[in-house]
Amino acid sequence: RSTQGVSSAASDVFKRQDYEGALELGHSLEKEKKYQNDEQLLFIIGSVYYILGDADNSLKYLDKSLEINSYDTEALLLKTNVHIHLKEKETAIDCCRRILDIDEENWQVKDLLSDLENS
Repeated sequence: RSTQGVSSAASDVFKRQDYEGALELGHSLEKEKKYQNDEQLLFIIGSVYYILGDADNSLKYLDKSLEINSYDTEALLLKTNVHIHLKEKETAIDCCRRILDIDEENWQVKDLLSDLENS
């Protein structure tokens, strides 16, 4: 996933695993007009919340990112994983199906969907 739309500082903070710092920077960038609808920034914030175990905020930011680009299979896959974590199997299955509507050859999601449907 490219982060060109988001400053390299955000990527550097994220790579150093300074997740609280990444959230602080992400939220400050989000307030800037040019980043308010930056799907990459929203995805990164959602990812950091996922890493920190905050499923509600992760979903909030992933949904914002998907409102901008509903075809983002990476955001959909992360959203699937959040729903799996929350034990929301049917919603996770729905997310897998959305991914396969976009990328029908995605073997990783095919396997995940099969596992979910057979569990």
